[in-house]
Amino acid sequence: MLTVPEAAARLGRDPETIRRWIRAGKLRARKVGTQHVIDEHDLQPLADSRTGTLPVPAAWRKTSTGEPMPDVLAALRRSRAAH
Repeated sequence: MLTVPEAAARLGRDPETIRRWIRAGKLRARKVGTQHVIDEHDLQPLADSRTGTLPVPAAWRKTSTGEPMPDVLAALRRSRAAH
């Protein structure tokens, strides 16, 4: 079981992002006292993905013309890494 800050550190994300995912139902967690705890097996799909993001719906993977959707997030990360 991981706390929100521990899960955020594993994924390289902000703890508030993890809390948003929990509130939105995108990440399962249980409340123990005042803290959310996340089972490691629920976090594993996010840790295994190359970007640490949630899966994108199939309808969002292609543009209206049928071309693959550009990876804007990867481009943004590359530009930030250059600074």
